[in-house]
Amino acid sequence: MGRTYPRYPIVGVGAVIFKEDSVLLIKRKNPPSANTWSIPGGVVEIGETIREAIIREVKEELGLEIRPERIVDVIDCIIPDKEGKIMYHYVIIDFLCTALSGNPVANSDIKEFIFEPLNRLSGLGLSHNLKRVIEKAYRLRLTTQSFEL
Repeated sequence: MGRTYPRYPIVGVGAVIFKEDSVLLIKRKNPPSANTWSIPGGVVEIGETIREAIIREVKEELGLEIRPERIVDVIDCIIPDKEGKIMYHYVIIDFLCTALSGNPVANSDIKEFIFEPLNRLSGLGLSHNLKRVIEKAYRLRLTTQSFEL
């Protein structure tokens, strides 16, 4: 099954990773989120758990070893084409993650990455859902042990 015009929703995972009061954001090169800021993550592969998927995706995208701590939220990402047909449909499970080791280095699918202070997120054009997930993850982080790089 291809990613465009799928017969069923595709399961994806995302990682919310903090460094002090900044969150790790990536700008993707490829659709459907090309040239927009997002969190690291990707599609769950056959035979892979969601935790295995997020660990693999962050390692592939940025070279970071992480530990997924908690599920923050589950997001529906449904993008129709100009005629109203569903071009993309993802169900994305976002995790609060702790970075264990490594320094982020963007792979070939990522244009750039930043650690953006939480008080400066409004100027980046983040979706409402992504802002909500980051804020929720930050609140979870404050109620538990340190989740920093």
